[in-house]
Amino acid sequence: REAAPAVTEVARELATTGALGVATRVWSRVPVLRAYREALPDVRFDPMDPAAVDAWVREATGGLIERLPLEITDDTLLALVNVLALKARWEKPFEGWRTRDLPFTDAAGTVREVPTMGKDVPVADAWTAGGAYVVELRCAGEPDGGPGARVRLVLGEPGAGPERVLPVGWAPRTAGVPLDTDRVTIGLPRLALRTRVPVTEQLPALGVRLATSDDADFSGLSPEPLLISDVIQEAVLKIAEEGVEAAAVTVVAMAPAGAAPRPQRVRHIAFDRPFGVVVLAGADDVPLFTAWQADTPAEPDA
Repeated sequence: REAAPAVTEVARELATTGALGVATRVWSRVPVLRAYREALPDVRFDPMDPAAVDAWVREATGGLIERLPLEITDDTLLALVNVLALKARWEKPFEGWRTRDLPFTDAAGTVREVPTMGKDVPVADAWTAGGAYVVELRCAGEPDGGPGARVRLVLGEPGAGPERVLPVGWAPRTAGVPLDTDRVTIGLPRLALRTRVPVTEQLPALGVRLATSDDADFSGLSPEPLLISDVIQEAVLKIAEEGVEAAAVTVVAMAPAGAAPRPQRVRHIAFDRPFGVVVLAGADDVPLFTAWQADTPAEPDA
């Protein structure tokens, strides 16, 4: 319960990002202590109902994710589900006439032609860091002045994997080196990515150990003995000429314990091989979504 105010504050801060929806809900077969519920005023608590969980996920993600990425069984005593959903227009959309089929080389070395969008970006919105190119695209903000999300595209050196490239996407901008050029153009494939990641095995690396064992102590949540049995995240990211759509559902399941005119210098950055995508909150460098395009990009409506 001690962390509850911080959790609420972070969720409310993220919700100020234009076009971003943030929601958390709990379904339970066991009693949840009143003090715990009151400590999370923005979270709704309901009796366990698998069909209702799937319906809520579908509605909260605007249909991008159809159902919970985890089967709820009789052993699932409590499910905490968090949703982030973003559907935003680019501040400056790609111009459709510049989209054309261009080759993309996937991680296996296979080359296929895919619809590739093109546009100019401000020189200040492209830089290099850690041997990678970073390009930042802005989403339109809210009418009330709320900042729009920012999408960073990260192109590493040929053969560089996500573990090396993606962190560059959320590194401080001040860590980058400006490009020495007069104009920056990019070629970016339309894409639709879907990932499902079992997080449970990664928890010890994050310092979470007791919570998944019989020594787990969730007595501040429920009088029933509980432990974390599964943590799974499913994410969807779509990028096209007009804007970006992204959604992530994370479920934590608990089980019983056991000067003179001159020619312009143009730098063209072609995302024609595996690259990373990092979506940041509008006001800071908090990564909301991350993705790695290793295969041939699929069309957003596929």
